Amino acid sequence: MARRVPKLSAANMAKNRLTTWTKLHRRFGDHVRRMRNSRALTQEALAERSDLSVDAIRRIERGAFSPSLDTLGKLSVGLDVSLKTLFHSFDLERTDGVAEICDFLACRSGSELKLAWRVLQAMFDER
Repeated sequence: MARRVPKLSAANMAKNRLTTWTKLHRRFGDHVRRMRNSRALTQEALAERSDLSVDAIRRIERGAFSPSLDTLGKLSVGLDVSLKTLFHSFDLERTDGVAEICDFLACRSGSELKLAWRVLQAMFDER
């Protein structure tokens, strides 16, 4: 026997969408807080590195507002990750270490990359 699914009113549908967006903002805020804490940054330090106000960082972490693309770009600079890594790790609900290492190495000189490669090889060739 097929179950009958009750229809949602327009008001209930709007409420469900609002609840979903609120949860998404809070989840993103928690994600930003975890990334900030993993870098041992205070909200003040992240604000300074991001060229954002401390209030903006607090509001993002609380999920109190939806940041613009410009704000997200500044936030990624402050956290020293690409936008791709910021969202990829958020989507996975975990930090993607490989992406963060790639972001870190992306702005290094050729000689620094060669040194990093030699260090990595030495670390793992020891096994």
